Amino acid sequence: MDKPSSPPGSQGACATSHPLAVHAGLDLLKQGGSAADAAVGMAAALTVVEPTSNGIGGDAFALVWAEGSFHGLNGSGRAPGGTSLESLRKSGEKTMPHHGWWPVTVPGAPAAWQDLHARFGRLDFARVLEPAIQLAQRGYTVTPVVARYWDLGFEKFAGLKGPEFSEWTRVFASGNAPPRSGEHVTFPDHARTLGRIAVSKARDFYEGDLAKAIDGFARETGGMLRGEDLAAHQSDWVTPLSARYRDVELWELPPNGQ
Repeated sequence: MDKPSSPPGSQGACATSHPLAVHAGLDLLKQGGSAADAAVGMAAALTVVEPTSNGIGGDAFALVWAEGSFHGLNGSGRAPGGTSLESLRKSGEKTMPHHGWWPVTVPGAPAAWQDLHARFGRLDFARVLEPAIQLAQRGYTVTPVVARYWDLGFEKFAGLKGPEFSEWTRVFASGNAPPRSGEHVTFPDHARTLGRIAVSKARDFYEGDLAKAIDGFARETGGMLRGEDLAAHQSDWVTPLSARYRDVELWELPPNGQ
């Protein structure tokens, strides 16, 4: 007699705000990947299928239960070395702007993906990013919720002037309009970027051709971010904080965080 199959979800589960990212995580688990592999694969996939909320240029934070304890990863970047309160005031700004180069910090997500994978992953790093690369290359159908937030983002950025915003329009609003629900979109440049991150274990983003491209674009458009800022970046493994509420122990990363 065949043994009864395990209940759904008993061998692993994935959850994100987009079903295609969930599929990426489940596929990695089925290939023998760890929870960290699935988390990194889903995070990379979300930069493709839900760019309204996620991006390669963002930060990443992780709480991991492994080896009998919690581990914390702070994958947030520092401000560029050329940024200071004095230079901000000299530029005529009285408060930190919401857009443009001033609020930009070193992107920590790619390094955090690699650091999380290096410590807790099982599959090859390039294999973990492959689902996201395929989504960017082959494309996907924009869902109603993502289309709505994409439209809101377009309304916000359409009114911003300056050379630093030109690439946003080219990438996310080709034809001077955001994609609609049900529209098929592809991101070939995004796929190539993820590919470089994959084969270099994220180092190309901080010290290779990607870093040079970021440095060059910043210099051309008035940004303070430089190659040396990218090269100096590192994630931080931190001790999570905890507090008890009744019979529940709550855990979170120490500041800074979300």
